[in-house]
Amino acid sequence: METTIAAISTAMSESGIGIIRISGPEAMDVISKIYRSKGGKKEIRKMPTHTIHYGYIYDGEEMIDEVLVMLMYAPRTFTGEDTVEIDCHGGVYAMKRVLETVLKNGAKIADPGEFTKRAFLNGKLDLSQAEAVMDVIQAKNEYALKSSMEQLKGSVRKAIKDIREDLIYHIAYIESALDDPEHISLDGYAQELMEIVEKEQKEIEHLLKSASDGKIIREGIKTVILGKPNAGKSSLLNLLIGENRAIVTDIEGTTRDILEEYITLHGITLRMIDTAGIRETEDVVEKIGVSKAKDIAKDADLILYVVDSSRPLDENDEEIISMLDSRKAIVLYNKTDLKSAVDVEFLKQKVNHPVLSISAKEETGIRELEEEIKNMFFSGELSFNDEVYITNARHKEALQNALDSLKLVKNSIEMAMPEDFFSIDLMNAYESLGQIIGESVGEDLVNEIFSKFCMGK
Repeated sequence: METTIAAISTAMSESGIGIIRISGPEAMDVISKIYRSKGGKKEIRKMPTHTIHYGYIYDGEEMIDEVLVMLMYAPRTFTGEDTVEIDCHGGVYAMKRVLETVLKNGAKIADPGEFTKRAFLNGKLDLSQAEAVMDVIQAKNEYALKSSMEQLKGSVRKAIKDIREDLIYHIAYIESALDDPEHISLDGYAQELMEIVEKEQKEIEHLLKSASDGKIIREGIKTVILGKPNAGKSSLLNLLIGENRAIVTDIEGTTRDILEEYITLHGITLRMIDTAGIRETEDVVEKIGVSKAKDIAKDADLILYVVDSSRPLDENDEEIISMLDSRKAIVLYNKTDLKSAVDVEFLKQKVNHPVLSISAKEETGIRELEEEIKNMFFSGELSFNDEVYITNARHKEALQNALDSLKLVKNSIEMAMPEDFFSIDLMNAYESLGQIIGESVGEDLVNEIFSKFCMGK
């Protein structure tokens, strides 16, 4: 925290503008050594905070680039430290030269996520907000971005702090009563505490219920396309993503490996996975592909089972239908442009899943498929008005640990255990929740979290 750090904060590719960020106690000294105004008269370190200045970056007497420099004095900055941002031309070499000049004049290269880590350590963000910064950067769809922005604004922090405030009040009350029983009575307190524990247990359970939706918001719906060979799986994938990504031929067994693409549908990301056709085969390579398809289907959020309506159902279809039990699935009655060999009403009774008629060749039925997926997840809609979605696996684990501790408190109350037993488990719940917002975490965990950030952020 005593060093001044710098990094390129934009992508290392050709662009109109590149940003070099400097943060730390010597940030203003560094920029004053390398910046010259257009007229050559302005001393930049004397300029007011939150101002922008046009000029040049010099390495000694060599002019490196024409720039805009933004000055921001602590504490009104992202990191809470003196911060300078240099907007230079976005060429890769130009950005590197400006950064090299900054480093030569007193700054050190920043570690991944170090700017956000300093914001956390300086109290500008809690840990849930800091993690939301990276989620905003990595958001793949509208809902993921909205959820991350709500967390960045403090939605998770507020929910967690409200629960922790109730818990710490009762922890303090129990400890005070145990230390001073003459003035603070615990008579009848167990029932009062039971009501509080049940209330906070419901709050945590509500947050945990949002975690499955939160995972889908963040990572997308893992959608596996299954079917026997030549049913039209690859044609469907190409149609949904809008390009010929998968090889399509009339030869059975063309697709032998997993092919993965992302599409956005009604603001939700679908992680589409095309698989090898399910069938018995002696081909060693194809057999591996079939085995992969079966394994990946076990972890799917959604299975799209493509039925070739021009061919009768066989033992391969029976095997696929057995894989759909207790799974979210949509059956696609494909090749409706050809003469049917499968009765659609019989198929509906057999699979016990929605059956939609489509033709990947003629591009029909796709809108109905989109609507079915939309209604199958989130009851057709998502609301961010008051809802908090848990999208982070670390947060989910901490919430589960807190819930387990509250259940132990309930057990202790029901068994009429001494009050100090209540206090121990209440404190464990309090500490678990504190891990989410960073009030009960060790240095190793903090370092691990921020090491996953991109450079310059």
